[in-house]
Amino acid sequence: MRNILRKEMKLSASLLSYLFILFGFMFFLPGYPILCGAFFVTLGLFQGFQYAREANDIVFSALLPIRKKDVVKGKYLFVCFIEICGLVLMLFATLIRMTVLSDAVAYTSNAMMNANLFALGGAFLIFGLFNLIFLGGFFKTAYKIGKPFVTYIIVGFLTIGVLEALHHIPGLEAVNSFGFDRLGLQLLLLLAGLAAFLILTLLSYGSACRNFEKIDL
Repeated sequence: MRNILRKEMKLSASLLSYLFILFGFMFFLPGYPILCGAFFVTLGLFQGFQYAREANDIVFSALLPIRKKDVVKGKYLFVCFIEICGLVLMLFATLIRMTVLSDAVAYTSNAMMNANLFALGGAFLIFGLFNLIFLGGFFKTAYKIGKPFVTYIIVGFLTIGVLEALHHIPGLEAVNSFGFDRLGLQLLLLLAGLAAFLILTLLSYGSACRNFEKIDL
């Protein structure tokens, strides 16, 4: 399995998939919907799938002496690797904002979502939706990428809008806690986002394996 992941990283991946990881630093931006950083990371992955499709990567992978299930697994491992790299940058930006920049006026007067553990949980959810909708949709045909990505864009931005709006609803202000305020709640929301990511990704992976087995390449 390590060799399959290496093949994805060195042969199948587009340079944009790696460059767009840097959008994780959007968590530093005040007055901006920071969860768009998670979306841009997935946009880089989409560009990678487009590049791989034009290079007939799926057919090449299927001709290797591996199971079709392993072709799917390689794609999912690579996508999750890129997503985790993006989350590492988001975590770095979040910790800086929660500590060193905790008194910065640009952040304390920010009307948008603060970079806290809840925001990281939201990023996990966005990545889980990408894995469910786009990756799962892609492996229904192993070729078409437009429709599943447009569907993901709609669902993803609706989710970002809802998460951004939550702290403006009376009684839910605590989800936008600044720094280490309400740390217990923040940790709970982070774990909820992580659980959603794992469940959505595993459901998508199982469905993708079944669908890909039925495809006659």
